[in-house]
Amino acid sequence: MVDQQQPPQPLWEQIGTSFVQHYYQMFDSDRAQLGSIYNDTSCLTWEGQQFHGKRAIVEKLASLPFIKIAHSITAQDHQPTPDSCILSMIVGQLKADDDPIMGFHQSFILKNINNAWVCTNDMFRLAIHNFG
Repeated sequence: MVDQQQPPQPLWEQIGTSFVQHYYQMFDSDRAQLGSIYNDTSCLTWEGQQFHGKRAIVEKLASLPFIKIAHSITAQDHQPTPDSCILSMIVGQLKADDDPIMGFHQSFILKNINNAWVCTNDMFRLAIHNFG
């Protein structure tokens, strides 16, 4: 029987996966600390609202109206971009306080700036369908 090992993950896949793990661990434990992954030119779209810059993003995330939250990642996909960034798309579920479990989608663009990966773009939507 031939041992068929999985080929090693490409570097951009490893970086994307590590970022996602780090982001949601930090978000679930102390989201005010998320400023370390953004910079002053980063953009966040949260449920259609736009926030620009590290300070505005952290203020938004810290002001979200729940005390505890837990994310569960269902799927994640990562791609290298032509300008050496990483595009990540996340699908998962979250549980905030005593609310029911809800699905969500989130996308990130990561860029290596001064040998550190920074989230330059972040888009988040709950997976709520409005059929009205």
